Amino acid sequence: MRFPDFVLRPGEHGLLLGQSGSGKTTLLHLLGGLLRGYSGSIVVDGTELASLSEAALDRFRGRHMGFVFQKNHLITALTVEKNLMLAPYLSGSLAEPGRISEVLSGLGLAEKRGSKVTALSHGQAQRVAIARAVLNKPSILFADEPTSALDDTNCERVIRLLLEVATENGSTLLVATHDQRVKDQIQKQIILAS
Repeated sequence: MRFPDFVLRPGEHGLLLGQSGSGKTTLLHLLGGLLRGYSGSIVVDGTELASLSEAALDRFRGRHMGFVFQKNHLITALTVEKNLMLAPYLSGSLAEPGRISEVLSGLGLAEKRGSKVTALSHGQAQRVAIARAVLNKPSILFADEPTSALDDTNCERVIRLLLEVATENGSTLLVATHDQRVKDQIQKQIILAS
């Protein structure tokens, strides 16, 4: 699979558009260092990902990247709050209770803080996964189909939160989607052909 060359500058927002099977998820995984063995160059925050060992890449991701995956990868045995506390723990920093409250409120989930993940609707669980991704204020945020399971109101809320958090932190944001509702909200667009 070949991908077009593109550059997103620090703080810039981009939309990766393509139908199912066009390689959006594969490209995000390459950019996030989750897939290796590629030809070409991937530079994130001035660092060539191929030059990092696995351990160094793990640390780099924890400090600089946030991910919103198609599947939320939440730990079902934990509460919403404990799931969010994993992000700072894995990056070697401390969880800020005020930050957890701020992000949950922004996503309309403040009352779900102590709930088990299994008690959430699919859309609520997806918003918790987004909250976890933005909690550490990453310099780059990758979102893979973050609105696919959401109604129009929550779609707009999630994209607005992603854009606000990215802008607030000076983060680069790359959203991969086929959701046409998002198309008008992010101006820089990279189109992948099937």
